[in-house]
Amino acid sequence: MSTATLTVGSDLPAVVTEPISRFTLAMFAGGSGDHNPMHVDTDFAHSFGMKDVFAHGMLSMAYLAQVLTKTFDQRAIRSYGVRFVSITPVKATVTCTGKVTEIFEEGGERRARLALTATVDGGVVTLQGDAVVALI
Repeated sequence: MSTATLTVGSDLPAVVTEPISRFTLAMFAGGSGDHNPMHVDTDFAHSFGMKDVFAHGMLSMAYLAQVLTKTFDQRAIRSYGVRFVSITPVKATVTCTGKVTEIFEEGGERRARLALTATVDGGVVTLQGDAVVALI
């Protein structure tokens, strides 16, 4: 996709993950330093009334960021933020999408504002975010 042809309403290529495995959660815990047992210990999750462990919010944020990095050079990203809406269950497939909501000029650059969304199986929204990228 050429970023020069983006217009308001353009959809960015979606990113769809493999189902999130317990192995993925363990590897993310090790890599991120986030060893919260809610993400890796089923008995601990059960003790708080959860059916099972669930993914780290930052793992879902990283998946959503791939919508940006697969479309734009990382140097073009001016801002990126999310709001966590609901948990991402283990074994869920995450679908990450983006849409151009505004094209504008700032700092001598042509930029795009993007609305970003992550959903899991059944269309449940887990993250909503936005980003600004330079169209270079």
